[in-house]
Amino acid sequence: MEPVTLTSERLLLRPFAPDDAEDVRAAVQDPEIKRWIPLPDPYGIADAEDFVGRHTPDGWRDDTEYTFSVRPRGREHGPLLASVSLHHPRAGTWEVGFYTVREHRGNGYATEATRTLAHWAFTALGCTRLEWRAEVGNTASRLVAERAGFTPEGTLRAAFPHRDTHRDCLLASLLPSDLGLPPAVPYLPSPRA
Repeated sequence: MEPVTLTSERLLLRPFAPDDAEDVRAAVQDPEIKRWIPLPDPYGIADAEDFVGRHTPDGWRDDTEYTFSVRPRGREHGPLLASVSLHHPRAGTWEVGFYTVREHRGNGYATEATRTLAHWAFTALGCTRLEWRAEVGNTASRLVAERAGFTPEGTLRAAFPHRDTHRDCLLASLLPSDLGLPPAVPYLPSPRA
């Protein structure tokens, strides 16, 4: 897929570019990001350059991951507020991931970016279901997912690989109907007991 740019009321979501490497490197020095996202540690400028120069474009080219830099709308080169991505596609389902830069937490940017990305996934990609997963205990990520409309579904044992261990993870989902959108494929829920 050719990279796209998305906008919301306050945000510009655009693919990361090579000149974003320092922004990425600085953002992921945050201990909270390192705690919950299994990134290389230490994470240096070479890691960031590889992410923006190889990993991100490869994902777009191969249709395996769509990663966005989240900036203030109208300021393509404004400060990095967050990052949001779709990854692990399978049978119409994608997984969403995100982080918010420490200085910009508490403003709803990750929630707004996640809802914007979800709308695009459901309308442009034919996505039938979005999943959010995070290690048990990642309360900030869980709150973003819930505010974006995701429905908690449970805990998966040993389903989150993180630095040579497998940890329990939370799972939640978002369907097109949760955003008032028609599904790409009809959904027939199971009868309630």
